[in-house]
Amino acid sequence: MNTYSRIRRSAVAVAAAAVLPLALTACGSDGDTTSDESTPAAQEQTNEPTEEATTDDGMGTKPFGEGCAAVPADGEGSFDGMADDPVATAASNNPELSTLVKAVQEADLVDTLNSAEDITVFAPTNDAFAEIPEEDLNALLADKEQLTEVLTYHVVGERLAPADLKDGTFKTLAEQDLTTSGSDEDYTVNDSANVVCGNVPTANATVYIIDEVLMPQS
Repeated sequence: MNTYSRIRRSAVAVAAAAVLPLALTACGSDGDTTSDESTPAAQEQTNEPTEEATTDDGMGTKPFGEGCAAVPADGEGSFDGMADDPVATAASNNPELSTLVKAVQEADLVDTLNSAEDITVFAPTNDAFAEIPEEDLNALLADKEQLTEVLTYHVVGERLAPADLKDGTFKTLAEQDLTTSGSDEDYTVNDSANVVCGNVPTANATVYIIDEVLMPQS
């Protein structure tokens, strides 16, 4: 049995960490219903942008999921920071994706992903990669051909909104299909990997962080 097959048999779904939901901040009300909104002060308060808008993807949907709490609140690895960079660079600034970034570098896919237009990346967390036995993971990282096939299986050549994942089948860059299902903020990929932080925008991609490494058919 080769390394690729052993990984397929040993990969299991990782339960999403019990973390507090990410606070995306919302402006609260002081309960005063008597203020005159026609005054300049009231108009200024009404028109003031909120922090929520900074994490919106432009389609009215913000990142969601319990795993989003692990994303830094500010800096290049935050949602706002990731939105400014192409996807491989954005991932490199997120500490939860360091193993994926290492794999992308080993496969020489950094430029390929950064130069692609309008793609979707299903990005396994570090914990997802940790579920693969260390010997098998090291062997995969050393096999550029198989590593490239596995990584490109996580990439779809179009931007997918959360609603697209309800009941979808999509061709990946590995020329194999993956499937998605779910609703609201609860989605799975290939009936096993859970989206723990979804709809994360980058400059050229939408990212769905998942808790399992997807394996294409051998």
